Amino acid sequence: VQLQASGGGLVQPGGSLRLSCAASGFTLSSEWMYWFRQAPGKALEWVSSITPTSYTYYLDSVKGRFTSSRDNTKNTVWLQMNRLEGEDTAVYYCAKDRNGATRGSGTLVTVSS
Repeated sequence: VQLQASGGGLVQPGGSLRLSCAASGFTLSSEWMYWFRQAPGKALEWVSSITPTSYTYYLDSVKGRFTSSRDNTKNTVWLQMNRLEGEDTAVYYCAKDRNGATRGSGTLVTVSS
């Protein structure tokens, strides 16, 4: 199993980023996929889940701002992040388990003016 998140960067408050998660080594189409984040000095936090049929769930603080999507034919999951806030600063990971144990390399999102 390999999961690699990308697309992070420095963005001003109110800005947007789109994260990608490239999946390999398993059949993406049959799996729930998860986004997590870890802010400096804090524990890993669940952000979003997306079912194989693209039903989505979100952390309350990101509802209405973040959107998960997937394309099973491209083995890719995305996290569109809009109206970013300073509290969204973290390393973001994707995983195929609800605890984040399978998370691969993350991508740093820094929201700052």
